[in-house]
Amino acid sequence: MRTLRTALAQMNATVGDLAGNFAKITAFIEEAIRQDADIIAFPELALTGYPPEDLLLRPEFIDDNLQYLAKLLPYSREITIILGFVDRRDDIYNAAGILHQGELAGVYHKRFLPNYSVFDENRYFQEGVELPVFHYRGINIGVNICEDIWYPGGPTKDQALYGNAEIIINISASPFVMGKVQERNEMLAVRARDNEVILAYVNLIGGQDELIFDGNSLIISEGGKVLANAPAFQEHLLVTDLHPDNVFSRRLHDPRRRKEKRFVPERKSIIHIELPSFEKPPAHPIAEPQILPLPEPMNEVYSALVLGVRDYVRKNGFQQIVLGLSGGIDSALVCAIAVDALGAENVAAISMPSQYTRQSSKDDARILAENLGIAFHEISIRELFDTFQENLTGLFAGREADVTEENLQSRIRGNIVMAYSNKFGALVLTTGNKSEMSTGYCTLYGDMVGALAVIKDVPKMMVFELCRHRNQAAGRELIPGRVITKPPSAELRPDQKDTDSLPPYEILDPIIQAYVEEDLDVEEIIRRGYDEAVVRRVIRLIDINEYKRRQGAPGIKITPRAFGKDRRFPITNGYRLG
Repeated sequence: MRTLRTALAQMNATVGDLAGNFAKITAFIEEAIRQDADIIAFPELALTGYPPEDLLLRPEFIDDNLQYLAKLLPYSREITIILGFVDRRDDIYNAAGILHQGELAGVYHKRFLPNYSVFDENRYFQEGVELPVFHYRGINIGVNICEDIWYPGGPTKDQALYGNAEIIINISASPFVMGKVQERNEMLAVRARDNEVILAYVNLIGGQDELIFDGNSLIISEGGKVLANAPAFQEHLLVTDLHPDNVFSRRLHDPRRRKEKRFVPERKSIIHIELPSFEKPPAHPIAEPQILPLPEPMNEVYSALVLGVRDYVRKNGFQQIVLGLSGGIDSALVCAIAVDALGAENVAAISMPSQYTRQSSKDDARILAENLGIAFHEISIRELFDTFQENLTGLFAGREADVTEENLQSRIRGNIVMAYSNKFGALVLTTGNKSEMSTGYCTLYGDMVGALAVIKDVPKMMVFELCRHRNQAAGRELIPGRVITKPPSAELRPDQKDTDSLPPYEILDPIIQAYVEEDLDVEEIIRRGYDEAVVRRVIRLIDINEYKRRQGAPGIKITPRAFGKDRRFPITNGYRLG
Protein backbone atom coordinates (compact mmCIF):
# COMPACT_ATOMS: atom_id res chain seq x y z
CA MET A 1 0.00 0.00 0.00
CA ARG A 2 1.28 3.45 -0.93
CA THR A 3 1.75 5.59 2.18
CA LEU A 4 2.63 9.24 2.67
CA ARG A 5 3.45 10.25 6.21
CA THR A 6 2.25 13.84 6.37
CA ALA A 7 3.00 16.40 9.07
CA LEU A 8 0.83 19.50 9.42
CA ALA A 9 2.64 22.23 11.37
CA GLN A 10 -0.08 24.27 13.08
CA MET A 11 2.11 27.27 13.81
CA ASN A 12 1.77 30.62 15.59
CA ALA A 13 3.57 33.06 13.30
CA THR A 14 4.27 36.72 14.07
CA VAL A 15 3.76 39.20 11.26
CA GLY A 16 7.09 40.63 10.12
CA ASP A 17 9.23 38.53 12.47
CA LEU A 18 11.05 36.65 9.72
CA ALA A 19 13.83 35.44 12.00
CA GLY A 20 11.41 34.26 14.70
CA ASN A 21 9.16 32.54 12.19
CA PHE A 22 12.19 30.89 10.55
CA ALA A 23 13.27 29.50 13.93
CA LYS A 24 9.80 28.04 14.57
CA ILE A 25 9.66 26.55 11.07
CA THR A 26 13.01 24.81 11.44
CA ALA A 27 12.03 23.44 14.86
CA PHE A 28 8.85 21.94 13.38
CA ILE A 29 10.86 20.48 10.49
CA GLU A 30 13.32 18.81 12.85
CA GLU A 31 10.47 17.31 14.88
CA ALA A 32 8.75 16.04 11.71
CA ILE A 33 11.99 14.38 10.62
CA ARG A 34 12.27 12.69 14.02
CA GLN A 35 8.79 11.31 13.41
CA ASP A 36 9.81 9.99 9.95
CA ALA A 37 7.45 12.29 8.06
CA ASP A 38 7.79 12.37 4.28
CA ILE A 39 6.31 15.83 3.90
CA ILE A 40 5.55 18.77 6.18
CA ALA A 41 3.13 21.59 5.39
CA PHE A 42 3.00 25.01 7.05
CA PRO A 43 0.14 27.55 7.06
CA GLU A 44 -0.44 30.32 4.55
CA LEU A 45 2.31 32.97 4.61
CA ALA A 46 3.91 31.21 7.58
CA LEU A 47 7.25 32.83 6.76
CA THR A 48 5.94 36.42 6.87
CA GLY A 49 2.97 36.01 9.19
CA TYR A 50 -0.60 36.77 8.11
CA PRO A 51 -1.80 39.31 7.17
CA PRO A 52 1.36 41.33 6.43
CA GLU A 53 -0.74 44.22 5.07
CA ASP A 54 1.31 47.21 3.84
CA LEU A 55 4.60 45.52 4.69
CA LEU A 56 3.98 44.00 1.26
CA LEU A 57 4.47 47.44 -0.29
CA ARG A 58 8.10 47.50 0.91
CA PRO A 59 10.46 45.82 -1.61
CA GLU A 60 13.03 45.12 1.10
CA PHE A 61 10.44 43.07 3.02
CA ILE A 62 9.80 40.95 -0.07
CA ASP A 63 13.57 40.49 -0.55
CA ASP A 64 14.13 39.49 3.07
CA ASN A 65 11.33 36.94 2.94
CA LEU A 66 12.92 35.39 -0.16
CA GLN A 67 16.30 35.26 1.56
CA TYR A 68 14.81 33.32 4.45
CA LEU A 69 13.13 30.98 1.98
CA ALA A 70 16.57 30.30 0.49
CA LYS A 71 17.94 29.58 3.98
CA LEU A 72 15.29 26.87 4.37
CA LEU A 73 16.32 24.95 1.26
CA PRO A 74 19.01 22.85 3.04
CA TYR A 75 16.36 21.66 5.50
CA SER A 76 14.56 19.92 2.64
CA ARG A 77 17.32 17.33 2.10
CA GLU A 78 15.50 14.85 4.35
CA ILE A 79 11.88 15.95 4.02
CA THR A 80 9.65 17.75 1.52
CA ILE A 81 8.51 21.15 2.79
CA ILE A 82 5.39 23.05 1.74
CA LEU A 83 5.74 26.62 2.96
CA GLY A 84 3.67 29.79 2.63
CA PHE A 85 5.73 32.80 1.50
CA VAL A 86 5.56 35.87 -0.74
CA ASP A 87 6.82 35.10 -4.25
CA ARG A 88 8.07 37.74 -6.65
CA ARG A 89 7.88 37.37 -10.41
CA ASP A 90 6.37 40.07 -12.64
CA ASP A 91 4.32 40.96 -9.52
CA ILE A 92 4.04 39.53 -6.02
CA TYR A 93 2.03 36.42 -5.21
CA ASN A 94 0.63 34.73 -2.14
CA ALA A 95 2.55 31.51 -2.66
CA ALA A 96 3.21 27.99 -1.48
CA GLY A 97 6.76 26.83 -2.13
CA ILE A 98 7.58 23.12 -2.46
CA LEU A 99 11.11 22.63 -1.15
CA HIS A 100 12.61 19.25 -2.01
CA GLN A 101 16.14 17.85 -1.86
CA GLY A 102 17.68 21.26 -1.32
CA GLU A 103 15.87 22.99 -4.17
CA LEU A 104 12.71 24.98 -4.79
CA ALA A 105 11.02 22.27 -6.83
CA GLY A 106 7.85 24.21 -7.57
CA VAL A 107 5.63 27.09 -6.55
CA TYR A 108 1.87 27.42 -6.37
CA HIS A 109 0.31 30.91 -6.58
CA LYS A 110 -3.02 31.46 -4.84
CA ARG A 111 -5.81 31.84 -7.40
CA PHE A 112 -8.74 33.17 -5.38
CA LEU A 113 -7.80 36.33 -3.51
CA PRO A 114 -10.42 37.25 -0.89
CA ASN A 115 -11.39 40.91 -0.79
CA TYR A 116 -14.26 41.02 1.69
CA SER A 117 -14.73 41.22 5.46
CA VAL A 118 -11.22 41.50 6.97
CA PHE A 119 -9.43 40.52 3.75
CA ASP A 120 -7.67 42.87 1.32
CA GLU A 121 -5.61 40.51 -0.82
CA ASN A 122 -6.47 42.16 -4.14
CA ARG A 123 -4.76 45.25 -2.76
CA TYR A 124 -1.45 43.42 -2.73
CA PHE A 125 -1.30 40.23 -4.78
CA GLN A 126 -1.66 39.07 -8.36
CA GLU A 127 -3.79 35.98 -9.02
CA GLY A 128 -2.07 32.72 -9.88
CA VAL A 129 -2.58 30.83 -13.14
CA GLU A 130 -0.69 27.54 -13.06
CA LEU A 131 -1.92 24.50 -11.14
CA PRO A 132 1.03 22.25 -10.31
CA VAL A 133 0.56 18.62 -9.33
CA PHE A 134 3.56 16.94 -7.74
CA HIS A 135 4.45 13.29 -8.22
CA TYR A 136 6.25 11.74 -5.30
CA ARG A 137 6.81 7.98 -4.86
CA GLY A 138 3.92 7.24 -7.19
CA ILE A 139 1.55 9.60 -5.34
CA ASN A 140 -0.05 12.65 -6.97
CA ILE A 141 -0.22 15.68 -4.66
CA GLY A 142 -1.97 18.99 -5.29
CA VAL A 143 -1.25 22.11 -3.24
CA ASN A 144 -3.49 25.17 -2.92
CA ILE A 145 -4.04 28.03 -0.49
CA CYS A 146 -6.88 28.92 1.89
CA GLU A 147 -9.63 30.65 -0.15
CA ASP A 148 -8.96 28.31 -3.09
CA ILE A 149 -10.59 25.42 -1.21
CA TRP A 150 -13.84 27.31 -0.55
CA TYR A 151 -14.87 27.27 -4.24
CA PRO A 152 -16.53 24.03 -5.48
CA GLY A 153 -15.17 24.50 -8.99
CA GLY A 154 -11.81 25.88 -7.90
CA PRO A 155 -8.25 24.59 -7.97
CA THR A 156 -9.07 21.48 -5.93
CA LYS A 157 -11.42 20.20 -8.62
CA ASP A 158 -8.97 20.98 -11.42
CA GLN A 159 -6.02 19.38 -9.63
CA ALA A 160 -8.03 16.28 -8.73
CA LEU A 161 -9.87 15.83 -12.04
CA TYR A 162 -7.36 16.99 -14.64
CA GLY A 163 -4.14 16.47 -12.68
CA ASN A 164 -5.21 13.21 -11.02
CA ALA A 165 -4.21 14.55 -7.60
CA GLU A 166 -5.03 11.99 -4.92
CA ILE A 167 -4.02 14.17 -1.98
CA ILE A 168 -4.75 17.89 -1.71
CA ILE A 169 -2.79 19.93 0.82
CA ASN A 170 -4.40 23.27 1.58
CA ILE A 171 -2.33 25.75 3.57
CA SER A 172 -4.51 28.31 5.27
CA ALA A 173 -4.81 31.39 7.48
CA SER A 174 -8.52 31.27 8.26
CA PRO A 175 -9.54 33.72 11.02
CA PHE A 176 -11.71 32.62 13.91
CA VAL A 177 -15.39 33.51 14.17
CA MET A 178 -17.60 31.70 16.67
CA GLY A 179 -19.33 28.80 14.93
CA LYS A 180 -17.06 28.93 11.88
CA VAL A 181 -15.06 25.79 12.67
CA GLN A 182 -18.04 23.48 12.17
CA GLU A 183 -19.03 25.29 8.96
CA ARG A 184 -15.47 25.07 7.65
CA ASN A 185 -15.14 21.39 8.52
CA GLU A 186 -18.41 20.61 6.73
CA MET A 187 -17.20 22.49 3.64
CA LEU A 188 -13.87 20.62 3.67
CA ALA A 189 -15.67 17.29 3.97
CA VAL A 190 -17.83 18.15 0.96
CA ARG A 191 -14.78 19.22 -1.02
CA ALA A 192 -12.94 15.97 -0.23
CA ARG A 193 -15.97 13.80 -1.00
CA ASP A 194 -16.94 15.59 -4.22
CA ASN A 195 -13.40 15.39 -5.60
CA GLU A 196 -12.56 11.99 -4.11
CA VAL A 197 -9.32 13.19 -2.60
CA ILE A 198 -7.66 12.98 0.77
CA LEU A 199 -7.62 16.54 2.06
CA ALA A 200 -4.93 17.77 4.43
CA TYR A 201 -5.80 21.20 5.80
CA VAL A 202 -3.29 23.14 7.92
CA ASN A 203 -4.40 26.38 9.53
CA LEU A 204 -2.54 29.16 11.32
CA ILE A 205 -3.04 29.78 15.02
CA GLY A 206 -2.43 32.89 17.08
CA GLY A 207 -3.52 36.48 17.52
CA GLN A 208 -2.74 39.27 15.07
CA ASP A 209 -4.19 42.63 16.14
CA GLU A 210 -7.99 42.12 15.91
CA LEU A 211 -7.77 38.67 14.30
CA ILE A 212 -7.52 35.29 15.97
CA PHE A 213 -6.52 32.16 14.07
CA ASP A 214 -7.86 29.01 15.67
CA GLY A 215 -5.86 26.18 14.08
CA ASN A 216 -8.19 23.16 14.04
CA SER A 217 -6.07 21.63 11.27
CA LEU A 218 -7.33 18.28 10.06
CA ILE A 219 -7.10 15.37 7.65
CA ILE A 220 -10.25 14.27 5.81
CA SER A 221 -10.62 11.03 3.86
CA GLU A 222 -11.78 10.77 0.27
CA GLY A 223 -15.18 9.83 1.69
CA GLY A 224 -15.46 12.99 3.79
CA LYS A 225 -14.56 11.41 7.14
CA VAL A 226 -12.26 13.16 9.61
CA LEU A 227 -9.17 10.97 10.05
CA ALA A 228 -7.24 13.22 12.43
CA ASN A 229 -7.40 16.75 13.77
CA ALA A 230 -5.32 19.14 15.81
CA PRO A 231 -6.39 20.97 18.96
CA ALA A 232 -7.73 24.52 18.76
CA PHE A 233 -5.79 27.63 19.77
CA GLN A 234 -2.42 25.96 20.32
CA GLU A 235 0.62 25.03 18.28
CA HIS A 236 0.70 21.40 17.26
CA LEU A 237 2.37 19.03 14.81
CA LEU A 238 -0.25 16.65 13.41
CA VAL A 239 1.44 13.57 11.91
CA THR A 240 -0.68 11.06 9.99
CA ASP A 241 -0.12 8.26 7.50
CA LEU A 242 -2.17 8.85 4.34
CA HIS A 243 -3.09 5.95 2.02
CA PRO A 244 -4.01 7.16 -1.48
CA ASP A 245 -4.73 3.62 -2.74
CA ASN A 246 -8.15 4.12 -1.17
CA VAL A 247 -8.66 7.13 -3.45
CA PHE A 248 -7.92 5.09 -6.57
CA SER A 249 -10.28 2.35 -5.41
CA ARG A 250 -13.10 4.83 -4.80
CA ARG A 251 -12.63 6.49 -8.18
CA LEU A 252 -12.91 3.13 -9.97
CA HIS A 253 -16.51 2.99 -8.81
CA ASP A 254 -17.45 6.49 -9.98
CA PRO A 255 -18.37 6.72 -13.69
CA ARG A 256 -19.38 10.39 -13.28
CA ARG A 257 -15.73 11.35 -12.93
CA ARG A 258 -14.82 9.64 -16.20
CA LYS A 259 -17.60 11.41 -18.09
CA GLU A 260 -16.76 14.82 -16.71
CA LYS A 261 -13.11 14.39 -17.54
CA ARG A 262 -13.92 13.17 -21.07
CA PHE A 263 -16.24 15.98 -22.09
CA VAL A 264 -14.47 18.97 -20.52
CA PRO A 265 -11.20 19.90 -22.26
CA GLU A 266 -8.10 19.38 -20.13
CA ARG A 267 -7.04 22.55 -18.39
CA LYS A 268 -3.78 23.77 -19.86
CA SER A 269 -2.88 25.38 -16.53
CA ILE A 270 -2.12 21.97 -15.01
CA ILE A 271 1.60 21.28 -14.83
CA HIS A 272 3.21 18.06 -13.59
CA ILE A 273 6.35 18.14 -11.46
CA GLU A 274 8.30 15.02 -10.53
CA LEU A 275 9.87 14.94 -7.07
CA PRO A 276 12.71 12.39 -6.81
CA SER A 277 12.33 9.94 -3.94
CA PHE A 278 14.43 10.21 -0.78
CA GLU A 279 16.52 7.27 0.29
CA LYS A 280 15.44 6.73 3.86
CA PRO A 281 14.92 3.78 6.21
CA PRO A 282 11.43 2.45 6.82
CA ALA A 283 9.32 4.71 9.00
CA HIS A 284 8.65 3.80 12.59
CA PRO A 285 5.00 3.12 13.43
CA ILE A 286 3.04 6.07 14.78
CA ALA A 287 0.15 6.13 17.18
CA GLU A 288 -3.34 6.22 15.79
CA PRO A 289 -4.31 9.91 15.79
CA GLN A 290 -6.96 11.02 18.24
CA ILE A 291 -10.03 12.76 16.84
CA LEU A 292 -10.89 15.68 19.10
CA PRO A 293 -14.49 16.91 19.53
CA LEU A 294 -15.40 20.47 18.58
CA PRO A 295 -15.21 22.83 21.57
CA GLU A 296 -18.34 24.04 23.33
CA PRO A 297 -19.24 27.57 22.07
CA MET A 298 -18.43 29.57 25.23
CA ASN A 299 -15.23 27.62 25.79
CA GLU A 300 -14.28 28.35 22.17
CA VAL A 301 -14.91 32.10 22.53
CA TYR A 302 -13.17 32.30 25.89
CA SER A 303 -10.12 30.46 24.53
CA ALA A 304 -9.99 32.82 21.55
CA LEU A 305 -10.04 35.87 23.83
CA VAL A 306 -7.30 34.43 26.04
CA LEU A 307 -5.09 33.71 23.01
CA GLY A 308 -5.81 37.16 21.59
CA VAL A 309 -4.73 38.92 24.78
CA ARG A 310 -1.62 36.78 25.23
CA ASP A 311 -0.37 37.30 21.69
CA TYR A 312 -1.23 41.01 21.51
CA VAL A 313 0.68 41.69 24.71
CA ARG A 314 3.65 39.38 24.11
CA LYS A 315 4.10 40.04 20.39
CA ASN A 316 4.15 43.78 21.06
CA GLY A 317 6.95 43.41 23.57
CA PHE A 318 5.01 43.81 26.84
CA GLN A 319 4.95 41.51 29.85
CA GLN A 320 2.40 43.13 32.16
CA ILE A 321 -1.03 44.68 31.88
CA VAL A 322 -3.17 47.00 33.95
CA LEU A 323 -6.90 47.66 33.89
CA GLY A 324 -9.52 49.52 35.85
CA LEU A 325 -11.54 47.15 38.02
CA SER A 326 -14.93 48.64 38.83
CA GLY A 327 -16.69 45.75 40.52
CA GLY A 328 -18.86 45.38 37.42
CA ILE A 329 -19.18 42.40 35.14
CA ASP A 330 -17.24 43.68 32.11
CA SER A 331 -14.03 44.50 33.96
CA ALA A 332 -14.37 41.26 35.94
CA LEU A 333 -14.45 39.20 32.74
CA VAL A 334 -11.52 41.07 31.18
CA CYS A 335 -9.51 40.63 34.36
CA ALA A 336 -10.14 36.86 34.41
CA ILE A 337 -9.16 36.59 30.74
CA ALA A 338 -5.97 38.58 31.37
CA VAL A 339 -4.94 36.29 34.24
CA ASP A 340 -5.57 33.17 32.16
CA ALA A 341 -3.57 34.70 29.30
CA LEU A 342 -0.59 36.13 31.17
CA GLY A 343 -0.56 34.78 34.72
CA ALA A 344 -1.66 36.55 37.88
CA GLU A 345 1.84 37.92 38.49
CA ASN A 346 1.57 40.02 35.32
CA VAL A 347 -1.84 41.59 35.98
CA ALA A 348 -2.55 44.70 38.04
CA ALA A 349 -5.99 46.13 38.72
CA ILE A 350 -6.90 49.60 39.96
CA SER A 351 -10.21 50.32 41.67
CA MET A 352 -11.10 54.01 41.34
CA PRO A 353 -14.25 54.69 43.36
CA SER A 354 -16.07 58.00 43.38
CA GLN A 355 -18.81 59.31 45.67
CA TYR A 356 -21.29 57.39 43.47
CA THR A 357 -19.57 54.01 43.79
CA ARG A 358 -21.49 51.55 45.94
CA GLN A 359 -19.64 49.84 48.75
CA SER A 360 -20.70 46.50 47.27
CA SER A 361 -18.87 47.35 44.04
CA LYS A 362 -15.69 48.20 45.94
CA ASP A 363 -16.01 44.94 47.84
CA ASP A 364 -16.61 42.91 44.67
CA ALA A 365 -13.55 44.40 42.97
CA ARG A 366 -11.36 43.51 45.94
CA ILE A 367 -12.79 39.98 46.27
CA LEU A 368 -12.22 39.30 42.56
CA ALA A 369 -8.61 40.51 42.82
CA GLU A 370 -8.05 38.24 45.81
CA ASN A 371 -9.64 35.28 44.03
CA LEU A 372 -7.39 35.82 41.02
CA GLY A 373 -4.28 36.55 43.09
CA ILE A 374 -3.42 39.79 41.27
CA ALA A 375 -1.95 43.10 42.42
CA PHE A 376 -4.75 45.40 43.53
CA HIS A 377 -4.73 49.13 44.14
CA GLU A 378 -7.54 51.43 45.26
CA ILE A 379 -7.33 55.12 44.38
CA SER A 380 -10.33 57.29 45.15
CA ILE A 381 -11.12 59.87 42.47
CA ARG A 382 -13.45 61.84 44.73
CA GLU A 383 -11.02 64.66 45.53
CA LEU A 384 -9.80 64.87 41.94
CA PHE A 385 -13.37 65.07 40.70
CA ASP A 386 -14.22 67.75 43.27
CA THR A 387 -11.17 69.74 42.15
CA PHE A 388 -12.24 69.56 38.52
CA GLN A 389 -15.75 70.68 39.38
CA GLU A 390 -14.48 73.56 41.49
CA ASN A 391 -12.17 74.79 38.75
CA LEU A 392 -14.92 74.53 36.14
CA THR A 393 -17.53 76.35 38.22
CA GLY A 394 -17.02 79.69 36.47
CA LEU A 395 -16.95 78.18 33.00
CA PHE A 396 -20.09 76.11 33.64
CA ALA A 397 -21.99 78.84 35.54
CA GLY A 398 -25.75 78.64 35.02
CA ARG A 399 -25.68 75.11 33.60
CA GLU A 400 -27.08 72.02 35.26
CA ALA A 401 -24.97 68.95 35.88
CA ASP A 402 -25.32 66.43 33.03
CA VAL A 403 -23.30 63.83 31.14
CA THR A 404 -20.32 66.21 31.25
CA GLU A 405 -19.74 65.48 34.92
CA GLU A 406 -20.21 61.74 34.30
CA ASN A 407 -17.60 61.75 31.56
CA LEU A 408 -15.21 63.73 33.76
CA GLN A 409 -15.10 60.83 36.21
CA SER A 410 -14.36 58.36 33.45
CA ARG A 411 -11.59 60.58 32.03
CA ILE A 412 -9.98 60.97 35.45
CA ARG A 413 -9.87 57.18 35.66
CA GLY A 414 -8.40 57.00 32.17
CA ASN A 415 -5.59 59.32 33.26
CA ILE A 416 -4.83 57.17 36.30
CA VAL A 417 -4.51 53.89 34.38
CA MET A 418 -2.40 55.61 31.72
CA ALA A 419 -0.15 57.10 34.41
CA TYR A 420 0.34 53.59 35.81
CA SER A 421 1.09 52.34 32.31
CA ASN A 422 3.74 54.99 31.73
CA LYS A 423 5.38 54.53 35.12
CA PHE A 424 5.48 50.73 35.18
CA GLY A 425 5.46 49.80 31.48
CA ALA A 426 2.18 47.91 31.71
CA LEU A 427 -0.14 47.77 28.71
CA VAL A 428 -3.69 49.02 29.39
CA LEU A 429 -6.67 46.80 28.61
CA THR A 430 -10.06 48.45 28.12
CA THR A 431 -13.22 46.72 29.27
CA GLY A 432 -16.09 47.97 27.08
CA ASN A 433 -18.32 45.38 25.40
CA LYS A 434 -19.90 45.37 21.91
CA SER A 435 -23.28 46.61 23.15
CA GLU A 436 -21.65 49.70 24.65
CA MET A 437 -19.31 50.29 21.71
CA SER A 438 -22.23 50.02 19.29
CA THR A 439 -24.36 52.61 21.01
CA GLY A 440 -21.60 54.93 22.21
CA TYR A 441 -22.34 54.12 25.85
CA CYS A 442 -18.69 54.74 26.66
CA THR A 443 -16.43 57.75 27.18
CA LEU A 444 -13.87 58.82 24.63
CA TYR A 445 -10.52 59.41 26.42
CA GLY A 446 -12.07 57.81 29.49
CA ASP A 447 -13.02 54.15 29.76
CA MET A 448 -12.08 53.77 26.09
CA VAL A 449 -8.42 54.59 26.87
CA GLY A 450 -6.08 51.67 26.33
CA ALA A 451 -4.16 49.51 23.90
CA LEU A 452 -6.54 46.57 23.46
CA ALA A 453 -10.32 46.39 23.84
CA VAL A 454 -10.58 42.76 24.87
CA ILE A 455 -14.37 42.31 24.69
CA LYS A 456 -15.11 44.99 22.09
CA ASP A 457 -16.82 42.35 19.91
CA VAL A 458 -18.58 40.53 22.77
CA PRO A 459 -22.27 41.49 23.26
CA LYS A 460 -23.36 42.17 26.83
CA MET A 461 -25.54 39.08 27.11
CA MET A 462 -22.57 36.95 26.07
CA VAL A 463 -20.47 38.65 28.77
CA PHE A 464 -22.82 37.10 31.33
CA GLU A 465 -22.50 33.69 29.66
CA LEU A 466 -18.70 33.88 29.59
CA CYS A 467 -18.53 34.79 33.27
CA ARG A 468 -20.74 31.83 34.17
CA HIS A 469 -18.58 29.63 31.95
CA ARG A 470 -15.40 30.77 33.72
CA ASN A 471 -16.90 30.09 37.13
CA GLN A 472 -18.06 26.67 36.02
CA ALA A 473 -14.58 25.87 34.71
CA ALA A 474 -13.09 26.99 38.04
CA GLY A 475 -15.60 24.96 40.01
CA ARG A 476 -16.29 27.95 42.27
CA GLU A 477 -17.30 31.60 42.22
CA LEU A 478 -14.03 32.93 40.88
CA ILE A 479 -16.04 35.92 39.67
CA PRO A 480 -18.30 36.85 42.62
CA GLY A 481 -21.90 35.84 42.01
CA ARG A 482 -23.15 39.31 42.87
CA VAL A 483 -21.12 40.73 39.96
CA ILE A 484 -23.15 38.54 37.59
CA THR A 485 -26.57 39.05 39.12
CA LYS A 486 -26.70 42.76 39.99
CA PRO A 487 -28.17 45.22 37.45
CA PRO A 488 -25.38 46.74 35.30
CA SER A 489 -24.49 50.33 36.18
CA ALA A 490 -21.78 52.82 35.27
CA GLU A 491 -22.17 54.34 38.76
CA LEU A 492 -21.52 57.88 37.55
CA ARG A 493 -24.55 59.41 39.27
CA PRO A 494 -26.84 58.38 42.12
CA ASP A 495 -28.78 55.12 41.59
CA GLN A 496 -27.76 54.93 37.94
CA LYS A 497 -28.56 51.84 35.84
CA ASP A 498 -27.64 51.05 32.23
CA THR A 499 -31.34 50.75 31.43
CA ASP A 500 -31.72 54.48 32.18
CA SER A 501 -29.90 55.14 28.91
CA LEU A 502 -30.32 51.93 26.89
CA PRO A 503 -33.00 49.32 26.21
CA PRO A 504 -32.59 46.12 28.24
CA TYR A 505 -29.65 44.15 26.84
CA GLU A 506 -31.83 41.16 25.95
CA ILE A 507 -33.59 43.53 23.50
CA LEU A 508 -30.61 45.69 22.55
CA ASP A 509 -28.21 42.89 21.59
CA PRO A 510 -30.45 41.23 18.98
CA ILE A 511 -31.14 44.62 17.36
CA ILE A 512 -27.41 45.34 17.18
CA GLN A 513 -26.79 41.91 15.71
CA ALA A 514 -29.48 42.41 13.07
CA TYR A 515 -28.20 45.85 12.04
CA VAL A 516 -24.43 45.47 12.41
CA GLU A 517 -23.83 41.81 11.61
CA GLU A 518 -26.74 41.02 9.27
CA ASP A 519 -27.17 44.44 7.58
CA LEU A 520 -30.96 44.34 8.01
CA ASP A 521 -32.95 47.51 7.49
CA VAL A 522 -35.39 49.08 9.94
CA GLU A 523 -38.51 47.35 8.63
CA GLU A 524 -36.88 43.92 8.64
CA ILE A 525 -35.80 44.35 12.25
CA ILE A 526 -39.24 45.59 13.30
CA ARG A 527 -40.80 42.50 11.68
CA ARG A 528 -38.78 40.41 14.12
CA GLY A 529 -41.02 41.78 16.85
CA TYR A 530 -39.14 44.83 18.12
CA ASP A 531 -40.72 48.20 18.87
CA GLU A 532 -40.20 50.67 16.02
CA ALA A 533 -39.16 53.56 18.27
CA VAL A 534 -36.59 51.38 20.03
CA VAL A 535 -35.19 50.08 16.73
CA ARG A 536 -34.84 53.57 15.26
CA ARG A 537 -33.21 54.89 18.42
CA VAL A 538 -30.68 52.05 18.56
CA ILE A 539 -29.79 52.43 14.88
CA ARG A 540 -29.35 56.17 15.32
CA LEU A 541 -27.00 55.59 18.27
CA ILE A 542 -24.95 53.11 16.22
CA ASP A 543 -24.68 55.50 13.27
CA ILE A 544 -23.74 58.66 15.16
CA ASN A 545 -21.03 56.99 17.27
CA GLU A 546 -18.78 55.87 14.44
CA TYR A 547 -16.37 58.68 15.36
CA LYS A 548 -15.93 57.20 18.86
CA ARG A 549 -15.25 53.70 17.60
CA ARG A 550 -12.72 54.98 15.06
CA GLN A 551 -10.68 56.46 17.91
CA GLY A 552 -10.98 53.45 20.19
CA ALA A 553 -8.51 50.64 20.75
CA PRO A 554 -8.52 47.60 18.44
CA GLY A 555 -10.62 44.72 19.73
CA ILE A 556 -10.59 40.95 19.30
CA LYS A 557 -12.97 39.75 16.59
CA ILE A 558 -15.22 36.85 17.57
CA THR A 559 -18.50 37.59 15.71
CA PRO A 560 -19.21 37.53 11.95
CA ARG A 561 -19.07 41.36 11.77
CA ALA A 562 -16.81 43.27 14.11
CA PHE A 563 -16.19 47.01 14.31
CA GLY A 564 -12.85 48.18 12.95
CA LYS A 565 -11.09 46.13 10.31
CA ASP A 566 -14.30 44.30 9.45
CA ARG A 567 -17.10 46.91 9.42
CA ARG A 568 -16.00 50.16 7.78
CA PHE A 569 -18.47 53.02 7.72
CA PRO A 570 -17.66 56.68 7.05
CA ILE A 571 -17.62 58.98 10.06
CA THR A 572 -19.08 61.84 8.03
CA ASN A 573 -22.21 60.16 6.76
CA GLY A 574 -25.46 61.87 5.83
CA TYR A 575 -27.33 58.67 4.95
CA ARG A 576 -29.84 57.33 7.47
CA LEU A 577 -31.99 54.22 7.13
CA GLY A 578 -35.75 54.59 7.00
